[in-house]
Amino acid sequence: MLIQSHKKIPRLKYNIATFIAAVVTSACILVSIASAAAPEEEATELFKRFIVARHAHDDVTVESILWNSSEFLWVSRGIQTRGRDAAMKLFRSYYSATWKVEPEMDSFHAVKLSTDVVQILVPIVFTRAEAGQPAQKARFLISQSLVHQSDGWHIASILPIADTSLKK
Repeated sequence: MLIQSHKKIPRLKYNIATFIAAVVTSACILVSIASAAAPEEEATELFKRFIVARHAHDDVTVESILWNSSEFLWVSRGIQTRGRDAAMKLFRSYYSATWKVEPEMDSFHAVKLSTDVVQILVPIVFTRAEAGQPAQKARFLISQSLVHQSDGWHIASILPIADTSLKK
């Protein structure tokens, strides 16, 4: 009898240890889920980072935010640009000119279309000019599609709609 009871104690310790490990793991998972930002919040932060990086001419950050795909799409001045490399070349060409975006964040809207896709709409005031020319301001509604990959969210498309405001 004494030998049998000693055999039960290690098994009981093992079961308690397994139970405690399961509880701790579950708690960690719940905390990480609860603390994870919603895709719409992450899209807002990505958009803000993108604008700051563009204004700072921070190529490394801008490039890391854009979707590294030949399917990336940016429409600018009526011309479609496909692929991240082509978009970066166009962005760099604007550095010698005036290029400033002032988003109206009070009207910013992000919607999760799926677990890996978010669509954003935001009115902006866009100030631009060729080098040496007077700057002109114009209002646009910017539509961006964002995709989520293993390394985070990326802008997959940038589509400006001229002289448009969101109506409520």
